Amino acid sequence: MFDNQQSYLLERLERLNAIGIALSAERDNQRLLEMILLGAQEITNADGGTLYTITQDKKLKFEMMRNKTLSMSLGGTTGKEIPFLPLPLYLEDGSPNLTTVAAYATLNNKTVNIANAYEVENFDFSGTRKFDQKTGYHSQSFLTIPMKDHESKVIGVLQLINATDADTGAIVPFSIANQTLVESLASQAAVAMTNHHLIEGLKGLFEAFIELIADAIDQKSPYTGGHCRRVPELTMMLTQALIDAKTGPFKDFTLNENEFYELKVASWLHDCGKVTTPEAIMDKPTKLSSIFDRIQLVDQRFELLKQQAESAMLKEQVEMLKDGGLNQEKQGKLKYQQAKLDAFNAHCDEARIFLQHANIGSESMTAADLQRIQDIANLQILDAIGNKVPFLNDDETYNLSIKRGTLTAEERQVINNHIVVTISMLESLPYPQSLARVPEYACGHHEHMDGSGYPKGLTREQMSIPARVMGIADIFEALTSKDRPYKKAKTLSESLAILGKMKVDQHIDADLFDVFIREEIYLKYAQEFLEPEQIDLVDLSKIPGYQP
Repeated sequence: MFDNQQSYLLERLERLNAIGIALSAERDNQRLLEMILLGAQEITNADGGTLYTITQDKKLKFEMMRNKTLSMSLGGTTGKEIPFLPLPLYLEDGSPNLTTVAAYATLNNKTVNIANAYEVENFDFSGTRKFDQKTGYHSQSFLTIPMKDHESKVIGVLQLINATDADTGAIVPFSIANQTLVESLASQAAVAMTNHHLIEGLKGLFEAFIELIADAIDQKSPYTGGHCRRVPELTMMLTQALIDAKTGPFKDFTLNENEFYELKVASWLHDCGKVTTPEAIMDKPTKLSSIFDRIQLVDQRFELLKQQAESAMLKEQVEMLKDGGLNQEKQGKLKYQQAKLDAFNAHCDEARIFLQHANIGSESMTAADLQRIQDIANLQILDAIGNKVPFLNDDETYNLSIKRGTLTAEERQVINNHIVVTISMLESLPYPQSLARVPEYACGHHEHMDGSGYPKGLTREQMSIPARVMGIADIFEALTSKDRPYKKAKTLSESLAILGKMKVDQHIDADLFDVFIREEIYLKYAQEFLEPEQIDLVDLSKIPGYQP
């Protein structure tokens, strides 16, 4: 008999140890709470049980209820709500609620073991009796244990109902041995709950910090803040399509929950280095933009040039008329001078319109365009003291001669340096193992599959799939973005044509691009983030490098 009891106790201790280990590994809060309650029922052979947590307003919230006899399973992972209001720890007059056993155990930080609820007088079990009358159940023995964290603060209550004899099935009181075991379980459970809340709190803080960085970039530049928020959405869309693939090169690709979260974090942080990029460069809308758009000065200079030309002509005419009257020869010269001035003015107007267009930087400059800029720069204009100087200074000529876009080579290098800063920032952080690849994923979106990208010149084989996914997401968002100051938002067909050419040129991953098109990721993204006028009809047969 003694050996049997000893064996039974050892078995329960082993089960308690196994439950404790499982509790420490569980990361889902609802499954964690469910594991606590079911484990306590198993150890004590209890028919039913309830688990409460303490709310901010000092109430005991019903988290889950289980009852074998009634086949009742509410709360937790069941998705079935518990139809009972939280139990107040304090009454309306502010006095402690000591008649409700769960509240009493909480307020006194004390286990309450009741052999028969129908015979006890110190606690109000009227609600229990009504429940029994309604269901035909008989609630008899109760074991109510406060769950205390490492600071002995009560964070929840575990209540077990009707211990049953393993041999006869009769309802019996909860033994002291069982009480001790459940108190041990409750202590382990409280620590597990505290750790879970701590982890969730740190995770929430980390995510808030990430969003803070994105908001900082948003405040720094309204033209790129949306980019930091949209790239993660597109990255996750394409990644999920790869995970769902049943055939093709990605049929074996998968990410678990932690790896998926790791990629999400990386996509949020992929441009964090832009916090150091000067706004004047990051938001440069035209080639001559600085504090203001210097094309305005050029426009005024053209008017001054025309006035100077007119003034020079009028001086010649005055000198001509000083020699005598207005004869037929002089009339002819006057008409010639006026026609010459009109032609010069027309040339100035054409040159001004040309420079205004070149200043926008929306099209690639041809060799003829660059020569014309140089010719305009070589026009001569009088300065404030009457000296002849070039119409455009060296800096204006250099900026207007930018072949594509609005940035000079030096400014482009400053922009490109943001990824170096991003790498430096991200690699300096002490990541947990689950986030160790964040720098790799975040910092590869400017690399090209042929090794011609930056900052490291990586090839396709040297890059992970998630890093390659982010490359496509970053480019497509930039092409379709409507909030860039230096370009108009492109339509779907225009963007996919450019992206297809990048596939042909081995700048982006060819297989990923095919999934992007085939699974219509571009369309799903467009329907959520693009303007209606951007969502045009896409002819797949016209996309470079794609075979429908």
